[in-house]
Amino acid sequence: MRLAAIVESSMDAIVSKDMNGTITSWNDAAVNLFGYTAAEAIGRPVTMLIPHDRLDEETTIMNCIRAGQRMPTFETVRLRKNGIPVPVSLTVSPIRDGDGSIIGASKIVRDISSHKESEQRIKLLMREVNHRVKNQYAVILSMIRQIGKLTSTPDRFLDHVRDRITALSDSHDLLVEGGWRGAAVRELVEAQLKPFVASPRLSMTGPAILLGANAVQYLGIAFHELATNSAKYGALSRREGHIEVRWEVEGANTFRLVWRETGGPAMKHCDRQGFGMLVLKHVAPQAMGGSSQLEFSKSGLAWTLTTPLRSVQSAAEENSIGFAAAASH
Repeated sequence: MRLAAIVESSMDAIVSKDMNGTITSWNDAAVNLFGYTAAEAIGRPVTMLIPHDRLDEETTIMNCIRAGQRMPTFETVRLRKNGIPVPVSLTVSPIRDGDGSIIGASKIVRDISSHKESEQRIKLLMREVNHRVKNQYAVILSMIRQIGKLTSTPDRFLDHVRDRITALSDSHDLLVEGGWRGAAVRELVEAQLKPFVASPRLSMTGPAILLGANAVQYLGIAFHELATNSAKYGALSRREGHIEVRWEVEGANTFRLVWRETGGPAMKHCDRQGFGMLVLKHVAPQAMGGSSQLEFSKSGLAWTLTTPLRSVQSAAEENSIGFAAAASH
């Protein structure tokens, strides 16, 4: 009675069968796992639980049991009553009578669906991380090439490369914290401007938009260049200077972001094509499939980015919006 109580209270399915492969016992966990009641299962062949392409496993198991050996735990697939396969770990041991003769086998079956799902998520995440890291390498190599063309001394080259890689690292931290789903525009602005400006001198307005990894990287670089330039020559070089970052979705498909400086020295158009100008005019907008505009005026610099929303929006957010729209219909 004690042993029967243990079997019935087990969280694992425990099934016994005779030497002909006919099911002789079936606990409550087996009901939950496979969907058959005890009355439906007992007396039927255990092969009803085995996919057709795995029937050879039963032959191997029975050969092991007839030899009086316990079948080591292994992972496989079994079928529910509704025909849906379920990944399981399986342990099989011989059952002996009072004389020691083998009269059947006892199977302990554990559902490992969640374990397999976790493994799959980890594999997908590792592939995503690998892809993103390679993308980061490409961005860094491109930066090094461009900075090398535009700097005159090794020390300046080193300073520029270090600053840009630090900016990329800050954006990367946001992606990691978000599980690589993306990062909000507000979070990205705050992360890149934190070393340059206190909150009272920065205002942000715009809808909640989750940026994809590519947009996070290139917008992050753009914000860094804008903040660096502002700290040296623009609004952040004066105490009364202020920065406003505003973004919006125009229509249904266009993302528009404006960086505007006020309270700084008058800005004049500069023909010198430094790395920052290259990023703002060409690298960042082209990487996001859009265009940009730089304005220099007495009130300060303004940078406008216009790009298709799908080019900057996280795929995770697109999918959730699409699902919500489908559900509403």
